[in-house]
Amino acid sequence: MAISDWPAAERPREKLLERGAQALSDAELLAIFLRVGIVGLSAVDLARLLLTEFGSLNGVFSAPRAAFGKIAGMGDAKYAQLQAVQEMARRALREDMAQTDVLTSPQAVRDYLGLLLRNRQVECFIALMLDAGHRVTSVVELSQGSVNQAHVYPQELARHALHHHASAVIVAHNHPSGRATPSAADVSLTGRLHQGLALLDIRLLDHFLVAGNQVYSFAEHGHL
Repeated sequence: MAISDWPAAERPREKLLERGAQALSDAELLAIFLRVGIVGLSAVDLARLLLTEFGSLNGVFSAPRAAFGKIAGMGDAKYAQLQAVQEMARRALREDMAQTDVLTSPQAVRDYLGLLLRNRQVECFIALMLDAGHRVTSVVELSQGSVNQAHVYPQELARHALHHHASAVIVAHNHPSGRATPSAADVSLTGRLHQGLALLDIRLLDHFLVAGNQVYSFAEHGHL
């Protein structure tokens, strides 16, 4: 049965307009993005197929282009639209951080870092440069390494912080393996970055580890 034949209260778009986006399931939200299904499958059915194939909504967003294109009805146009949705979300969150003290909106930082790093296939290390009001002025990718490691040096972070006139810095890296526990090397590096920036009177506010849907704060766990 086509979605247009469903009772109005059960159609994803009408349900969203009536009750808000938070009331929809992952499949219903994805169905609104898809707009139409294919022969034999409604948009909701097709959304459920995608979720089953890639494991989760995040899995759909991070699916490789080739794998995504193998699903019936999915091609480069839909893949491009999906990537655009992610990038718009990242940019919207970054705009929020540029206008607000990140210490008063820590969840926005976590959400942004999650969107930025969780789908990377290799380990990446980035830094958020903050002004005196703790607003994000720029985002710098310091290194990109293998699946297991990205090399970062305190002097490199310090150089970027001075270049961007940062008063404070937040650093973050990802674990493509999905392991949300920092290694001894991660903890040691955090200490060295903190000490190196302190010599320049620049605060290291936090170091976040992104692993899958988890975002681990070094500061909250006493590593800063």
